[in-house]
Amino acid sequence: MEEINDREKRVEQFLKLAKTESRGKLKIYLGMSAGVGKTYRMLQEAHALMESGVNVKIGYIETHGRKETQALTEGLPIIPRREVFYKGKRLEELDVQAILLLQPEVVLIDELAHTNIPGSKNEKRWQDVLDVLDAGINVISAVNIQHIESINEDVKEITGIEVKERIPDKMLQIADEVVNIDLTGDELISRLKAGKIYDHAKVQQALVNFFQPDKILQLRELALKEVAGQVERKVDYQITAKQTAFRHERFLACVSSNHEIAQKIIRKTARLASYYNSKWYVLYVQTTKEAADKIPLAAQRHLLNNFKNAAELGAEVIQKKGDNIAKIIIETVNEKAITTLCLGKPHLNLFQVILRTSVFNQLLKTLSKNNIDIVILS
Repeated sequence: MEEINDREKRVEQFLKLAKTESRGKLKIYLGMSAGVGKTYRMLQEAHALMESGVNVKIGYIETHGRKETQALTEGLPIIPRREVFYKGKRLEELDVQAILLLQPEVVLIDELAHTNIPGSKNEKRWQDVLDVLDAGINVISAVNIQHIESINEDVKEITGIEVKERIPDKMLQIADEVVNIDLTGDELISRLKAGKIYDHAKVQQALVNFFQPDKILQLRELALKEVAGQVERKVDYQITAKQTAFRHERFLACVSSNHEIAQKIIRKTARLASYYNSKWYVLYVQTTKEAADKIPLAAQRHLLNNFKNAAELGAEVIQKKGDNIAKIIIETVNEKAITTLCLGKPHLNLFQVILRTSVFNQLLKTLSKNNIDIVILS
């Protein structure tokens, strides 16, 4: 009985949220891994919405063959998927045009980090979701913690696996609700052993690789911190910001053509900017040594990918040319009213750099005089 009442309250909250603006509302169920019950909860909510008279439809649901989840799709109206032939195979994708044509009040779109088949209007499903939201349709979606762009490195350290399909942090930031679907490690492993997550033939391999208690615990911590951070930012933005309209913090990440270092600086600055709910920039200074005709093609590709990644994470990318990098940084800091400068760890000891490089020393003096913080990112 309590569970039914709780579900009804969640439905009421979402409906109130959905009526406040013309743009669609986004609700995301976040989990630490596959099998915690994100899709199951989405479907439960869809049934509750339908019982309340809401026009709700399934845009795309991935049950992964789980019987309990599959059973919950029964009775819910489904928008047929778009069929695509790619490399001789028949594949199915979310039919965005059909959703826009039918205009349901709420649509369920699972697997937010999914990469669309080449030739689709959008490269990623999260971009499809933005199109649906822009049309005034409310979306309920789901994603695992390992698919969030700025904590990709943390996940790789924990699991040893680099997740290729990722969503920008801004998707969580624009979400009106982010709900963590939490299970203890023991509960998750019990579900796995009972065959509720993967087929029995895959259970042993999963236990050896991903579903280890220490890994689950660390991923669980990441998920809980992420949702807590979202709530904190929402409070800061909706309550504190009303009292203080001026958002003080502005971050500038300085990157080079070194792909891996630049990637880390971008991700870590994105996390800082996200935490402070602030505007941020990425600055790349093209020196004479890195002119287009001198830099290798592979490095150019990596550079463009980093710019794209930064933009998806919410940054404004600034590209300038010149050999006096410190001077250009100072100019950009002044132009954009930067409060925090984010740099990669120098190859030399920081104090050696300060002592040996008069230009860098000048940069530090200028930043100090203007009360600008420097963050050295490892």
